[in-house]
Amino acid sequence: MFVSRAGMVLIGLAALSGCAWVGGHTQPDWIVGVSAAYPPGQYLVGVGQAESRAVAEDRAYAAVARIFKAEVSAHAKDWESYLVIEQRGQSSAERRLTLDNLTRVSTDKVLENVQIVDRWIDVQKGVHYALAGMHRPQAETSFMERITDLDRSISDDVEEAHRSSDKLRKVRALRRAARNLVLRETYNTDLRVIRPSGQGTAASYRVSELAHELEQFLATNLVLVVTMAGDQAEPMQRALTEGLLKEGLTVTSRAWEEYRSMNGDSGGSSPELLVRGVVRVWPIDVRDPQFKFMRWCSDFEVVDVTSRRVVGALSTGGKEGHLSEREATARIVRVMQETLSTHVAKAIAGHVYGEVELPVRASQPAGCPRDGLASTPPSAPH
Repeated sequence: MFVSRAGMVLIGLAALSGCAWVGGHTQPDWIVGVSAAYPPGQYLVGVGQAESRAVAEDRAYAAVARIFKAEVSAHAKDWESYLVIEQRGQSSAERRLTLDNLTRVSTDKVLENVQIVDRWIDVQKGVHYALAGMHRPQAETSFMERITDLDRSISDDVEEAHRSSDKLRKVRALRRAARNLVLRETYNTDLRVIRPSGQGTAASYRVSELAHELEQFLATNLVLVVTMAGDQAEPMQRALTEGLLKEGLTVTSRAWEEYRSMNGDSGGSSPELLVRGVVRVWPIDVRDPQFKFMRWCSDFEVVDVTSRRVVGALSTGGKEGHLSEREATARIVRVMQETLSTHVAKAIAGHVYGEVELPVRASQPAGCPRDGLASTPPSAPH
């Protein structure tokens, strides 16, 4: 069979047109309105358009995710007691699952249940369209399974917190319960979007109640005392104390020596944990004709006062340089204060809350003097 060159061109154009007009030559109803194939009672949908198929699909997914993100943001005020904890009138300290984290967790879970269900191309305009859809009944089943698992974990943690005599275990259990309850309420907010009725599933606990219980227990039953030795001890102790307060922990202002002299009778809440540390600062010669350099290191131990046992330790350090030794020292003091009030405080708080596990013996920072922590800081009582 003979086909002319012109005929081959026409066949090629027809094939190209057939591939391009996904879903047929007629513009689908979902581009400008409600889709008959994906009715609102059964599907939650989002439309994306772009000059490429991939971008159009990404925008369709994003359109669905935005519906959930807006709902999570609207309900975030209900969890404010956990997301932001105010500390004794001096500063607002955040120990939080941030709203960004919550919406990201929500979005990841949402997108597990979303797929591209239709595509169309406007060949004349060169525009790609994509329809992302979530089947409501299937998504509801998926979210209810996750909520049920979280409810079980929350109940177990609350029960453990209420029966445990170990204060750290109690704090960690309450912390897990509160964190999971916020996450559970995030999923429940998504569930209200998925269900045509707009109804969620009530939890057995309230975020504000668990957050208040945790805060009260920390304030009255898990007091920390901080003591520092070595170079720049006073400003470093103050920086670490402020950082721990911002992490939601209770730190006493009374000197550790006072507690020791009173034989534990302080007339108030006695400390449960002693954070003791030593900081060293010294000049180093790097044979730089213009800059003077200083190195610093710090060692910390967290001691259970009752058992006199080290339950966590960490070390950190670094070096800074400037045109003079005085300026280099000033810079290194600022760096030390920032490190202690953020990195070190977060690590200790994370250990208290059970989110990270500190080793019981810290590794020595490179270049730190080998006399170490034990030679100078105050010790736990004997």
